[in-house]
Amino acid sequence: MTTPAAQLEADGVDTVVGTVVNPAGLTHAKTVPVRRLNAFADAGLGFSPVTHGFAIDRAGIAFADGISVVGDERIRIDLEALRSIGDGLAWAPASFFDQDGAPIPACARGTLARIESRLAQTGLRALVGHEIEFLLVDPDGNRLPGTLWAQYGLAGVLEYEGFVRDVTVAAGAAGVSIEQFHPEYGINQFEISLAPKSPVAAADQLILARIIISRVARKYGLRVSLSPVPFAGSVGSGAHQHFSLLRADVPLFSGGTGAQGITQEGESAIGGIISGLPQAQLIFCGSIVSGLRMKPGNWAGAYACWGTENREAAVRFVRGTHGNPYGANVEVKIVDPSANPYFATAAILGLALDGIEHSAELPPETSVDPATLSDSERTAAGTVALSTDQAGQIAALEGSARLRAILGDPAVNVLVAVRRYEHDTYSHLDPEALTEKFRMAWSL
Repeated sequence: MTTPAAQLEADGVDTVVGTVVNPAGLTHAKTVPVRRLNAFADAGLGFSPVTHGFAIDRAGIAFADGISVVGDERIRIDLEALRSIGDGLAWAPASFFDQDGAPIPACARGTLARIESRLAQTGLRALVGHEIEFLLVDPDGNRLPGTLWAQYGLAGVLEYEGFVRDVTVAAGAAGVSIEQFHPEYGINQFEISLAPKSPVAAADQLILARIIISRVARKYGLRVSLSPVPFAGSVGSGAHQHFSLLRADVPLFSGGTGAQGITQEGESAIGGIISGLPQAQLIFCGSIVSGLRMKPGNWAGAYACWGTENREAAVRFVRGTHGNPYGANVEVKIVDPSANPYFATAAILGLALDGIEHSAELPPETSVDPATLSDSERTAAGTVALSTDQAGQIAALEGSARLRAILGDPAVNVLVAVRRYEHDTYSHLDPEALTEKFRMAWSL
């Protein structure tokens, strides 16, 4: 019987990369020769607990409870998610464990796995589809020319034809399922939509897609900015998440008697998310840069409300139609690329499950741009503007008994710690300085 290591060697792989994503949204990695594959998956490789506190300035550490220079943790790759990505490399996502093999509670991938398991225990199954918006820049992070660029324009595809084709081919070879790939609103900005998968597998696919995009960009002398707002005053980038829920393969967001045909449980799931947005915002779009994007008119979901195909609502409902073969689903629009995608999905699904368990009420649907409503109309509908103030978001998550019950205290504490470091260190900077400093913070 051929071992995974032997198969990789036969395929020309000599190096295996394992990645983890920390609470600040930074992607960290270790590599081993292919002969060490099984050791990486079994005993794991040592990582200091300070990894959870690494800050987006690439120098600071947000020391807090559980983030210390003392102690050792291990990262272990998931062999079931192992993929060959070409040029002698293979990749696998990793999770944190202690030296005795117990999961580390602050591990983002482990947290999402626990939420996925909780759903299964209640008879529910989730599918999650990620979107990636990114900006192409030069190797130093500067703007590229865009004379012919137009929103969704063909010129953008033709200008970067080789890049688009090579990403598409490399993604397919690595098992990443791209649904669509197109130019976006911002100059030299693109968006990729990924096919839905189970929660952990979907987040893994997102990280692999980012790796592929970044590798191909390098071959063309380019880099990829994953900042929520790469340049002050310009179009921002989102990382929207779509999800659907099923009970015994019966969808919760269609076939019901509620609003837009949503089932009672589906309504409660959406209601749970909307009511939890102010407390969970730090998880979804909580970086020091994110507040620059969270404004009406940016399709960022600046108001906590829901609406069918409403791209200005924080929660967009997508009906199941002939043009949507995956069926009805919910898009959470406030997530941006600075978020840890594992934690973000865990919070979305955790709030949805909490809504179901507590029969949360679905607010009235917002069928217009919420920014066009009067204050009294928004008040009557229970619609609130989401915060652009990082300090307020930190306080809301830190004091949220609901999110602590969903994610666990260790996860909430490290999420708060890294964002508090950002606020304490950089909140005095103006938008120009912030975007300049952190344009490449989340780049690979």
